[in-house]
This record gives sequence, structure tokens and C-alpha cells, in this order.
Amino acid sequence: MDQAAIEPPARAVGALTAHLESGLVGHGRLIERLLIGVLAGGHLLVEGAPGLAKTRAVKWLAQAVDGSFARIQCTPDLMPSDLTGTPVWRPQDGVFEFVPGPVFHNLVLVDEVNRAPPKVQSALLEAMAERQVTSGNATHALPDPFLVVATQNPIEHDGTFPLPEAQLDRFLLHVMLEMPDPATERRILDLVEAETQGTPPRPARLSLGELATARSEAMAVHLSPPLRDYIVRLVTATRAAPFADEVEHAVSPRGSLALAAAAKARAWLKGRDYALPEDVADLAPDALAHRLVLTWRAVAEGRTPRALVADVLARVEAL
Repeated sequence: MDQAAIEPPARAVGALTAHLESGLVGHGRLIERLLIGVLAGGHLLVEGAPGLAKTRAVKWLAQAVDGSFARIQCTPDLMPSDLTGTPVWRPQDGVFEFVPGPVFHNLVLVDEVNRAPPKVQSALLEAMAERQVTSGNATHALPDPFLVVATQNPIEHDGTFPLPEAQLDRFLLHVMLEMPDPATERRILDLVEAETQGTPPRPARLSLGELATARSEAMAVHLSPPLRDYIVRLVTATRAAPFADEVEHAVSPRGSLALAAAAKARAWLKGRDYALPEDVADLAPDALAHRLVLTWRAVAEGRTPRALVADVLARVEAL
């Protein structure tokens, strides 16, 4: 396709994708999920062992997108006000003035979110769900766009607080990262060695106007009635036999909405103005698994939410 014929938002997002690919070796799936979150306006939870470039990925995204960026490092002694901000007494004026916290940015990286205590997680839940912060008797709106990318290490690590189901449900996608193979790890080593020899060039930034246009175009992608039926049948299958006996809490309608929005964003990234069953099937594990709560018996038998979603995909016909 002639480059001049590509619409400016698509061209800008393409440059953003190339920038992320140049700095994140072996993370094509993570890059796609980050861009889907940006386009769909949904928050992401990225889980993986330490050292898998979770934090680096979000920082590289922030480098190439206009708007403000903040990183919050979660620790067990973190306070909600460290996240949201707090009223400060101004004696010269005789009033309390609200000083915004780091959550008042367009892109917020919440690093190791499962190390934050429950009160902090609850404060983050309001910001993610309502895009606002309540302090005292006042409510403060968060900027638009507003995107949270939270990272967490596997729960087997000590000193963590499992995220509540209500907060997990607020994430558009839950992305699981795997260890790289030897060839990919060698490329990672080569990349880091090359970076020590010089500063990489800064990319052209995606403006907020271009981002707004790209979002509008992505959400205008056509979702045919049969494809909508497919999404609904996938979600409702978690509530019916033969899977109901393994599920304590099935996927709610929010899962259908998330899967539909993510599928449209993926289709737009692929250069289509219509979504396909392959978009839905590819995203279903990341969009649905974290919204499932299995019974204790299913967990004791080694069952996992992602395995159940895989079985649902195998059982439910696309169209």
C-alpha cells in the first residue's frame, strides 16, 4: 500500500508499533496488547517473573505517546494518599488545597501492584472504574485519556496481596508473560549491549489528537451480529454445563463488552474495518480468564481459568 494513502492516525500508530518492537525483543504479543489497551481505553494487568521487561515496555510506550506519565512503585507500606494525593493546609490562605497524586496522569504504571495493601488497591479501583478520585467531600476527575498498566509478579512470591476479584474485573486484559527461549534471550543481550554504546534516537510522538482519532476509528470497526453472538456464546458458556460445576463466579457482561472492544481494536491494528472470529478467539484468554473464579474443587484438581477458557473456545463454534 502507498504510504501516502495511509491515514495519519494509522501511520502514527504504525510508527509507535515500530518503536516498541525496536526496544522489546520477543514481546510482539505484549506490544499488541498494550496498543489494544491504548485504543480501547482499557486498563491492562501484565504478569510475569521479574526481569521480563514489564516496566520497560510501559516506559517505552510513554516515550512515544504525548501526555503525562507517572510510575508508582508499590510496597506494603504504601498509603492511598501516596497514590491519589491529599489535601494540604495552606496557612496563608486559611484553606485546604488538594495536591494531586501520581494517579493524575494520562499513563500510569503501577509496578508490582500485588505488593500494595488492600486500601491502596481499593483507591486504585475507584480511579480505574470511575476515572475519578474522592478526597474528603470532593471528587476530582482524572485526565482524558487515562490508562493504567499494572504489573505483578506471580503470587508464589512472598509479601504480596492477591488482587480482589472486583479489581481484576476492571482490567480490560490480563497478559501473561513467558520466559524467552535461548535465541530470543541472545537478541535481548545484543540489544542491551548496543544500548550501552549510545543513546537510541527518540521516536516521533503520537499526539493526543492522533490518539483520539485512532480510538474513534478503532471503536467504529464493524462487529457483525453473528460475531456478537459468538462473543455472547463464549461468555455465557462459562455459566452453563458442562463448565458451571467448575465455576464459582462466571464471567459477567463486562467480559462481553471487554472482548468486543478489544477485538475491534485488534482488527483496526490489522488494517481492517471489521472484526473476525480470529480476533475474538485470540483475545478471549486475556479478556475472560481473569474474570473467572473457579470452585475450590476445580482448583484442587489443578484446573486453571485459562485452561477452562481454552476448553470453551474448543467447544463453542465461531459462526
